[in-house]
Amino acid sequence: MISQALDIIQIRKIHEVSMRILSEIGVHVPHDEMLGRFMDSGAKVDFNTKQVFIPEELVRRCLGTAGKKYVLYGRDASITASFGYGGRNYNSSAGEALWIEKPCEDRRYATLPDVAKAVRLADALPHIGIPGAMSDPHELPVEWRCVAVFAEMLRNTAKPVTFWFHDRASAKYLNEIVVAVRGGVKEAIEKPLCYPFLEPISPLSFPFNGIDLLYETSKLNMPVPVGPMAQTGLSAPATLAGTMAQENAEILAGICITQLVKEGMPVCYGGICHAFDMSTTQLIFGGPEQAIFGVAMTQMGRHYGLPVYINVGLTDSKRPDAQAGLESGVTLALGASAGADIFGHMGICGVDQASSLDMLVLQDEIISYVESVNRKMDFSDEAFGFDVMAEAGPKGTFIDKMHTAEHFRNELWFPEMLDRNFYEAWKAKGAGDLESECEVRKEKLLASHEPQPLPRDLEEELARIVGTAKTELGK
Repeated sequence: MISQALDIIQIRKIHEVSMRILSEIGVHVPHDEMLGRFMDSGAKVDFNTKQVFIPEELVRRCLGTAGKKYVLYGRDASITASFGYGGRNYNSSAGEALWIEKPCEDRRYATLPDVAKAVRLADALPHIGIPGAMSDPHELPVEWRCVAVFAEMLRNTAKPVTFWFHDRASAKYLNEIVVAVRGGVKEAIEKPLCYPFLEPISPLSFPFNGIDLLYETSKLNMPVPVGPMAQTGLSAPATLAGTMAQENAEILAGICITQLVKEGMPVCYGGICHAFDMSTTQLIFGGPEQAIFGVAMTQMGRHYGLPVYINVGLTDSKRPDAQAGLESGVTLALGASAGADIFGHMGICGVDQASSLDMLVLQDEIISYVESVNRKMDFSDEAFGFDVMAEAGPKGTFIDKMHTAEHFRNELWFPEMLDRNFYEAWKAKGAGDLESECEVRKEKLLASHEPQPLPRDLEEELARIVGTAKTELGK
């Protein structure tokens, strides 16, 4: 039992307060077409202030039509990530503006080659099921940047991917890429490869482009995670309960938007609120509040029958050190135990300070540990091993038994980097630390891993689409 889990009365209270927020305070929606759709659906709309007051009946209706299960398919369609089916997925960051080549070195602006490097590493890491771009390439104009990023990601992984969508105009070319990968529109709809992320701006506001581009991505029925980052004491009330009620209201309003664009569009409940540190004046990635939010917001999403995305497994540390291990491990373990579907964004150095491949390697190891904690135990007669206990008898040993040889590899977790050697053996190997092991593993994987190559005709088509986007959208 997780001590911070909500009871049904608390869940209902959060829901009730959220309904009051939506119907009495309302949300800011700076998109005239969406305002019209809200009005036609029974909401009270002030076109002058762009304010929408959403009745509970409309929220219930939209929750009823929202797609609650979906599967992402990689470029290799045999590689999947399932949402709403009881599994867990892990993604690396969709993209940071800054990049750190090695911990403690100066940061620089991220580039398109960084995208290739980050995605190739995530393709090699076994527990990162959805590679993110990890870089928002500074050298490319924002108008067509996401198109180039998407194409570069597909060159470096066969897994499903995530990156930052920009606007409706560029989303048209992203659709073209998905159709090219799948070989047709019908196939692109049946096997989504990526998704746009709708992020409300707390408190209670939405970005124009975030809404507008859904009209394009809905043509392929792409799933949409809705995830505001309400911050306790800054962009939300200075209490955990108040923050969660406001976050919940923003998510529900976002779900209404998705269903008013296209009924049945699959959604993911992004309960990614954070606390705000009054001493440093930045949000908190890895504090105990994040563990509480991760558990409670998972419960809220599950209450509505939705797949859930939470921000756990992250850290405030700037290097893959003991602080990073503590914060990432504790919050991720609690979030996974609560039953969320996806966790991210792995590989961020501190609180959106930069992308770090060393941090991503550490977090892949933490994910492996947490997944082993959440494994199913074998309770068969063979697993209990009564016969081998009888054979060994009192004061016996099991080290030489066939039962041991047959079972230990499946019953025990073996780390890639954590040290379990005797002290003298550890010293003899150089008395290394985990930070050093992260760098060694990173360099080894980057040197040895080759992603599944693109077919020549697909490579040519991606180059054509990116070139057209550059010409038509470039400035």
